Amino acid sequence: MFGHVIIYVMKNRYILTSLTVLFGIGAMFFATKVLSRGSGANILKVGFVFNADTATAYTINFSRAKNELEDAFGDKIQIYTKYNIGIGRDCENAIESLVTNGCRLIFTVSYGHGSATKLMAQKYPEVQFCHATGDLSGVEPNLPNYHNFMGTIHEGRYVCGVIAGMKLQELIANGKIKRNQAKVGYVAAFSFAEVISGYTAFFLGVRSIVPETEMVVRYTNTWSNHVLEKKYADLLIDEGCVIISQHSDTAGPAIACEEASTKRGKTVFSVGYNQSMTDVAPTTSLASCRINWTPYVLGATEAVLKGKKIEKFVKSPYKTTDASAGFDRGWIEIMGLNRRILAPGSLEEIESTIKMFKNEGITVFKGNYIGVNPFDKNDVWDLRRPFIECANRSAPSFCYVLQDVITVEE
Repeated sequence: MFGHVIIYVMKNRYILTSLTVLFGIGAMFFATKVLSRGSGANILKVGFVFNADTATAYTINFSRAKNELEDAFGDKIQIYTKYNIGIGRDCENAIESLVTNGCRLIFTVSYGHGSATKLMAQKYPEVQFCHATGDLSGVEPNLPNYHNFMGTIHEGRYVCGVIAGMKLQELIANGKIKRNQAKVGYVAAFSFAEVISGYTAFFLGVRSIVPETEMVVRYTNTWSNHVLEKKYADLLIDEGCVIISQHSDTAGPAIACEEASTKRGKTVFSVGYNQSMTDVAPTTSLASCRINWTPYVLGATEAVLKGKKIEKFVKSPYKTTDASAGFDRGWIEIMGLNRRILAPGSLEEIESTIKMFKNEGITVFKGNYIGVNPFDKNDVWDLRRPFIECANRSAPSFCYVLQDVITVEE
């Protein structure tokens, strides 16, 4: 009888111990789930909507900003990415998917994404939408969660023009070309204000060094077509252009210059955009420029993490939900400087020009020129009254083709 009692007590002790262990494990599991769920709720989910993939330099630049964002904030954020997204409904669907995944900050990067982005900003007021290159932040309805941002790329174009002008000056001094042969070509994507502003800034940069320079522009009517861009660059070279620049996404123009120089003995050099071209045009690529999207992307993300207004955090110069900056805050960069072929004194001239931009000492769009809006011949601007680019918005608005000195060819 006494033995049975001992056995009964021991059995219950084992049962009690087992139950205690199981309860402890369960409590730990429950606590872990609760804590991890709480931690996940504090993670900021960030979405990116790209109009292409990393086969294009334009997307590579945004992808670089995305990667630097991830490096900067680590496990505080979680990034979702949509590639090759078109305009309209395609963009809306991509954004809808990101919102469903819990994204509270979404970046869209193509000008064509603007309308869809703003529409979705109306639908989801709790989400912050940042649209690069857009111009709808000052347009009704004004939404506190819809933002535009863009670097003042006309500054970079102008500096690249100075680099090209220095090379033209060297070619003239060395007898390679005559002064009346100072002719530059430009492979342009579309007849948009952004593109026109860019090639005009480049041209005025060239003219700051060689005042006799003239320019020929050819539109591809596409952002990214290697074959067409190379073809148009070849046509410009055959017309006598000795420096080719571009606002297009492929290395086609740079390759055209390299082949024309090495295979046909042409005197020609190139100035690129968004990427260094020295790998494909080592003997003819002078330099490139690009917008550095990272400062805005980092600033906007930190602002949302801290619950602050984005424009105050990134020091916007506008009263709207828009932001821009240039060399002064690292939003514009000169890249791919090919020191082997730069004209003597170029580095000093580059440094001096950038310093003046930082000190607000250069107004690009001015001079004894008459500009005509290609969409409205009655809209004329006399540049003796300087045009202040990006004064009221981050997206370029200079949309005037300079008479007699810039020729647009079909």
